[in-house]
Amino acid sequence: MMPPRATPRPDAGDPPRDDTLPDEPTVPFLPVASGSLSAARRAAWRGALLAVLVFTAIEIWHHGLDLGTGIAALLALLVGGLAAAPRRGEPVPRFDAGPGRGRHGLAEALLANIPDPVILIDRRALVIESNAAARALLPSLRPRHPLSFALRDPDVLDGIETVLRTGEPLKTVYSPRVPTERTFEVQIGAMQGGEAGRAGPNVVLFLRDLTSAQRLETMRVDFVANASHELRTPLASLLGFIETLQGPARDDAKARERFLGIMRVQALRMTRLIDDLLSLSRIELRAHVPPTQAVDVVPLARQIADALGLIARERGVVLTLDAAPGPLRVLGDRDEILRVIENLVENAVKYGGDGGRVELRLGLRDAEDNRPPEVEVAVRDEGPGIAPEHLPRLTERFYRVDAASSRQQGGTGLGLAIVKHILARHRGRLVIESTPGQGATFRALIPAHGAPPKGAPPQDTPVPADQGQATSRRPV
Repeated sequence: MMPPRATPRPDAGDPPRDDTLPDEPTVPFLPVASGSLSAARRAAWRGALLAVLVFTAIEIWHHGLDLGTGIAALLALLVGGLAAAPRRGEPVPRFDAGPGRGRHGLAEALLANIPDPVILIDRRALVIESNAAARALLPSLRPRHPLSFALRDPDVLDGIETVLRTGEPLKTVYSPRVPTERTFEVQIGAMQGGEAGRAGPNVVLFLRDLTSAQRLETMRVDFVANASHELRTPLASLLGFIETLQGPARDDAKARERFLGIMRVQALRMTRLIDDLLSLSRIELRAHVPPTQAVDVVPLARQIADALGLIARERGVVLTLDAAPGPLRVLGDRDEILRVIENLVENAVKYGGDGGRVELRLGLRDAEDNRPPEVEVAVRDEGPGIAPEHLPRLTERFYRVDAASSRQQGGTGLGLAIVKHILARHRGRLVIESTPGQGATFRALIPAHGAPPKGAPPQDTPVPADQGQATSRRPV
């Protein structure tokens, strides 16, 4: 008895049928190699030979052996073998569903473990399959529902129609704005075959997240533009004064002294800018490595107060230091903490207004809001204050409330950005409080190391001598 013949699928050249996917199981057809075709032919000849032998045995039993029976048996063998053997190019049906199910499960596992969103749709843009990343990006994505219900981007939908019409892959950009602004590169390609192959080619969408790369590129471009702008002004001044000294002021000793003084100021400004850029780069390289050395903040604050006391007196500013009794230790880098205190105090002295008062206070804040006890370094000035719209952007690179005043004071626009990155490495935070006309307060908060319990009396623990000898990397 011959095995049942499976209904073959139409070839790629047949017109597509406009019907949905059948729910009943079908016999899968797979591409067949030459070895599989030969095995199918051998099986057909064996079956034909077995049928002929049975027929010949029955004939000999009833009528005896004669020449006609032998010739009929040979003809039956040839006809049966040729009729049952598959032709080259004809698909061979597979009835062993076990390996097919194994490959299908492997494909599903592979799709589920792709980190980027992947969506498979048919020629009518109905969703066939999607992975977890795609469902997380598009929560309303549902199988056998139109893709446009979940993704309403005209460029993507038009790209799907183009791929279905031409069969050529293309790329487009998908930029959702809700809940956050993100950017994806969508690769759309036609995929022949599969269970839905009889209804035309499927379409696969691969979405690659470009949000982080785009943000980094924007940051790099802005950084290069700002840095080049900051360097261009002092370089132009230096070139102008050099040309003046080489020309009209060649023999003017008074002008030469004045121009050389200005050139020195501009050269120092460029030096400070380069130093700040290098410091910021070093801090960012070590941002993921938390410090492990215990450092007492009190002697570092005293060192900064003594170093900047001369500048404060020249401006008529009274600089005071108020530190809590006992050591205030944190796990940190001594030079970086010194840089935090220096930048905060120097900003207060420069921009707090002449003839004012700058207070540097150190203390220990109790644990609150699921935070551990923190060492607080607070710097308060009595300057003009900062408008509320400027507060969120003060720690951006090269951001200045008053650009002209900052450049006149010799600022680089990187001081608070350095403070923010140092505190982030120390698992700390920067809190800025200001009211226009009433000054500003900058609080650097770093988790305390070995803080005594709340209400415990302070202990007089000696400070190692080497911790009081730290020096700033940047000259005041």
